Amino acid sequence: MTLSVVTYSLPSLSIQATNLAAEFNVPCVDLSTLSEFKQKKIDNYLSEQLEMDHPVVLSLEKTGLSLRVIKLVSGAISADFYGPSVSYRRTKGGGRKQMLARAVGLKKGACPTVIDCTAGLGRDAFVLASLGCRVVMLERVTVVHALLKDGLLQARIHNCPELNEILDRMELISTDACKYLKVPELNTDVVYLDPMFPERYRGTLVKKEMQIFQNFIGMDDDSDSLLDLALSVARQRVVVKRPRIATHLSNFKPSYTLEGKTNRFDIYLV
Repeated sequence: MTLSVVTYSLPSLSIQATNLAAEFNVPCVDLSTLSEFKQKKIDNYLSEQLEMDHPVVLSLEKTGLSLRVIKLVSGAISADFYGPSVSYRRTKGGGRKQMLARAVGLKKGACPTVIDCTAGLGRDAFVLASLGCRVVMLERVTVVHALLKDGLLQARIHNCPELNEILDRMELISTDACKYLKVPELNTDVVYLDPMFPERYRGTLVKKEMQIFQNFIGMDDDSDSLLDLALSVARQRVVVKRPRIATHLSNFKPSYTLEGKTNRFDIYLV
């Protein structure tokens, strides 16, 4: 699937929406006159206008950018670095005792630098930055990069000193990780990988975010080569996030594993 349309819900957002549509070479649709309609009616309107059963929509609203696939996945996704769930995890998520922190080596006051090769919506990168790490987020899908960029901007609007300090430790780059890791003299302590895979397991509930990513983005078919590159770059370790019962990436056994209820972290010490 590819992006089908950019929409906006307020007249004041028309210029920004038009620029986004031009950037992605898709139509721009004004939904400001339909604000009182239910989402189902708006979805039907867009499907009819675009003559598509399941258009992929990048929606620009007062609260920021979101992405959804009409009539295929319920709801929308966005990059959130300020909302209640993010704030709760930042303040009460377990700090350096949580599995992600232990996986990247956050112990005894250490704050390793991290390259997150598969940034997604930036949740893990934000957690690491909130714990003191400097994180470079790489995202090659331009629409997802736009969501991340907007999420960072929306978080800055709140002008919270503590939050701004965390955001200062997050750098977003629109690039393919395989190309970025080949940059001469690239230095980082940790390379973090959270690739998408085609495996599906009986009884596993696929979250809304993953459903949209699977339909819109597809799977990462270069993850094996990415692991090899990561091992050649990281000074301390490579961390791979996997479904709990999935095979090892590239069939390469890690140095050790941290396992949770649904996911695990494979740690490759360099």
